[in-house]
Amino acid sequence: MTAATPVTDSSFKQEVLESDVPVLVDFWAPWCGPCRMVAPVVEEIAGQYEGQIKVVKVNTDENPNVASQYGIRSIPTLMIFKGGQRVDMVVGAVPKTTLAQTLEKYL
Repeated sequence: MTAATPVTDSSFKQEVLESDVPVLVDFWAPWCGPCRMVAPVVEEIAGQYEGQIKVVKVNTDENPNVASQYGIRSIPTLMIFKGGQRVDMVVGAVPKTTLAQTLEKYL
């Protein structure tokens, strides 16, 4: 099972913007309750779509540049990037079905 890869301010461009496949980015922080609720869902998605998408996590406390660059106001925020562009986003702890349906549009 593939786990979500931690991404930092310095590796974001390479891991996300230059990815050949769509990327689901989970913006989170350790102190955030809803982030902990959505984390297992994100991991399940990583396993379910292995090989089709890349799933990464950005700790907004440790990587403020990327978070501010994309205007992250509340977490968890899940963003989908394709071809170096942000194509969609989901804010808050959402059910797996919602996240899967959002992702399916970009596969």
